[in-house]
Amino acid sequence: MAKKDRRQGRPDTRTEESQPERRKIERRQDKRVPLSIWVEEVKGEDLYFQQAGNLSVGGVYFERTIPHPVGTQIKLKFELPGIEGVIETVGEVVNVPDDPTGLGAGIKFVGLDSVEERLIKEFIDENAPDND
Repeated sequence: MAKKDRRQGRPDTRTEESQPERRKIERRQDKRVPLSIWVEEVKGEDLYFQQAGNLSVGGVYFERTIPHPVGTQIKLKFELPGIEGVIETVGEVVNVPDDPTGLGAGIKFVGLDSVEERLIKEFIDENAPDND
């Protein structure tokens, strides 16, 4: 039985050889740093507290979370260790596990202002592993 193309609901006609292994392709462009902080997430009227696993200027990865569907926009609020002030921005879910029972979600920042972006960049520059 042919796999369905998730984007259009049609059978996927690509051969296995032409389908790149998603996890082997590095799509991130920003340097990221491992980080374990709590992030406040608001979706509609619902409030969640998510555990961040890493952070970049482009976004954050939530560990062990039941993900919202890709494309969902959420409000985020968090503090960085050693940095004064609160980061408040909008994020969009851009990556979730292929396995429907999997946990975790990649969130892209879509409403980061220049001051918040600078604070995150400075934090990453100070805390990034030396080999990056």
